[in-house]
Amino acid sequence: MSEWIDVGMVDDVPVLGSRVVQAPGGDIAVFKAADGTLFALRDRCPHKGGPLSQGIVHGHSVTCPLHNWVISLKTGEAQGADHGCTHKIPLRIEGSRILLAASALMARAA
Repeated sequence: MSEWIDVGMVDDVPVLGSRVVQAPGGDIAVFKAADGTLFALRDRCPHKGGPLSQGIVHGHSVTCPLHNWVISLKTGEAQGADHGCTHKIPLRIEGSRILLAASALMARAA
């Protein structure tokens, strides 16, 4: 198996939005910030498991749609007074394609 799996085009992810990639280990949300930077996290808020892919992207953070926890897209860590972390998924861009680390796609979400 390749170390990286192609999951789509950079342009498939809307600015200030996300795209969900279904993976054996659980859904992955690929986000695009206003500056075009892409990030990938497990699509589960560390608080109550809310779908981060449905949250609001601002700066390099996303706000969970369930209870307004703010999660860093860079680290997966909850911001402010909240504590918790969702797994960051290694991502790289080749040309106009998004690749995610195969090992992270297979690992079960905690």
